Amino acid sequence: MNRRVLTILVVAFAIALACTLLVIRLTQNQTKTVKTPPATTLVVATKSNINLGAILTADNLTTIEIAGTIPKGAILAKDKNSAVGRGVLSDLYEGEPIIENRLAAVGSGGGLAATIPQGMRACAVRVDEVVNVSGFVTPGMRVDVLISGTPPGQQNLTQGTVSRTLLQNIQVLSTGTDYQKDAEGKPKTVQVVNLLVTPEQAETLSLASNQTKIQLVLRNPLDTKVADVPGTATSNLFSGPIGKSSKSPHVKKIAPKFITVVVLNGSKQTEEKFSSPEGHQ
Repeated sequence: MNRRVLTILVVAFAIALACTLLVIRLTQNQTKTVKTPPATTLVVATKSNINLGAILTADNLTTIEIAGTIPKGAILAKDKNSAVGRGVLSDLYEGEPIIENRLAAVGSGGGLAATIPQGMRACAVRVDEVVNVSGFVTPGMRVDVLISGTPPGQQNLTQGTVSRTLLQNIQVLSTGTDYQKDAEGKPKTVQVVNLLVTPEQAETLSLASNQTKIQLVLRNPLDTKVADVPGTATSNLFSGPIGKSSKSPHVKKIAPKFITVVVLNGSKQTEEKFSSPEGHQ
């Protein structure tokens, strides 16, 4: 065989071998980069929207698959029955996984009582739906409680009605006897607001409800700072100088009155003017 042809065959074989090895290496690397799909877990979810205070039934529940890490506190499909009969502490939405801390404790039932944390109280406060903003207050919002009235023993003082901030950054638990929103999701106009307070704050509110007029003031839920508010009185609204006109009053000047006396001296005639007595007044 021609030596030149043999050289070409050897080079071609070497190139073919190198290409084969390269293809094998690329295939192996690609196989390594393919990740195994994460395992899925069946958890309990809601079939439809469920409002705060409702009690879950088997018809409200379904199961969904979640890939990878499931939300902390999610109820597994095998424990589905543990969610039945428990009250809902906050609104749930269709397809949302049910978390343990969104449900009341087993046996506590539903309704408003189930939404009250341990150590806290729900205190009902009557409010004026026109003067106050109760028609726009919905569960979860934060309000300040203002009171207006005359302090005991100061009825005869001149300062009048006194207003002060009684409580700050108080959570609204419910509004009215029906603490759910209407079909359009709009807040209902009510005259009673239930506030989530401590036992000490409940005593204060109870006394204020009977002795003073209460007004609720909405606040930004992100604003948790307690302001140092000294309060004010009716007399403070009218304190300070009353505004006066900068122009001096215009005084009309009255020209003095004179008495003219004609003096005849022979054929010469002269006139003399004398001020009248009224002109000196």
